[in-house]
Amino acid sequence: MRRIKIIVEKHPDGYVAYPLGVKGVVVGEGDSYEEALNDVKSAIKFHVESFGEEVLEIEPPVLEAFVAEAGLEP
Repeated sequence: MRRIKIIVEKHPDGYVAYPLGVKGVVVGEGDSYEEALNDVKSAIKFHVESFGEEVLEIEPPVLEAFVAEAGLEP
């Protein structure tokens, strides 16, 4: 089983999820964290079925992901 890192963002109107290290655009959404995660996993499966396993072959692979916040001056 291949492990994929997935970012899940909470917004005022629901959740959005997307994988790191996948060629192409893959996004899932839902009213809860679990719904968004399940939706993006389904979207990844469809993406691989449509475009082949090579969409998962990113070099170098994503080892870790971090969230940072920075202030920007206008």
